[in-house]
Amino acid sequence: MYPDVLREHIQKCKKATDKPFGVNVPMLYPEIDQLMDIIIYEGVKIVFTSAGNPKTWTSILKSKGITVVHVVSSLKFALKAQDAGVDAVVAEGFEAGGHNGRDETTTLVLIPTVREQLHIPLIAAGGIASGKAMLAAMVLGADGVQIGSRFVASEEASNHMNFKEEVVNAKEGDTHLTLKELAPVRLIKNRFYREVQNAYNQGATREELKTLLGRGRAKRGMFLGDMEDGELEIGQVSALIHDIQPAGQIIKEIMKAFNQRKKELSSL
Repeated sequence: MYPDVLREHIQKCKKATDKPFGVNVPMLYPEIDQLMDIIIYEGVKIVFTSAGNPKTWTSILKSKGITVVHVVSSLKFALKAQDAGVDAVVAEGFEAGGHNGRDETTTLVLIPTVREQLHIPLIAAGGIASGKAMLAAMVLGADGVQIGSRFVASEEASNHMNFKEEVVNAKEGDTHLTLKELAPVRLIKNRFYREVQNAYNQGATREELKTLLGRGRAKRGMFLGDMEDGELEIGQVSALIHDIQPAGQIIKEIMKAFNQRKKELSSL
């Protein structure tokens, strides 16, 4: 979000609830200083940082009484985040949507690997959209889960209805991790994706890929609804998402399935 848009959404959230809420900030954005100033000024209680060095902002945010969580895709970066003083780590597996790790470590392998050496709370992400998957992540050693893709197909999500329907219609194998030279991203296969693959086949350079990507490609797809030439970021778990529901109902169903499956497994 641009700074003014972020401020607007934080203020809307503050009016909607008196409970603490988190703001997710990829640190690669050029206006990061302004974004952080707004977060601090507006009294946000929790910040999830990603796509950057956790040392850059952790101490500043914590000095303002903010809980800091950093998103990583490997054990190496989980330990660096812990050393930087973050309060918790999100370990995100290869299955996840959006920008992703280069090592392609799956959630099933990543969570127990990180758990072995991490001493702070661990949140699992990547491929989790149901109560069963939530329970599985906790069995692997996670203290909680972060869910993204499932809420793309929610009534409250601000992305375009075309994208929501595309997610619901996605099948196994319809997404692919690409553009590792720039920032690895998992995309639904559409005309833009095929253009990227053609560029690779022709030996495109990093600069040529950057030109092809251009500016605002993700906004064009996910928020303006261009399903052919936009960038459509979503996780592999989209194949298991079959409907668009209110966010509250999604949470109720996740918790119901989590508790039911936990009860069933207790008899084994």
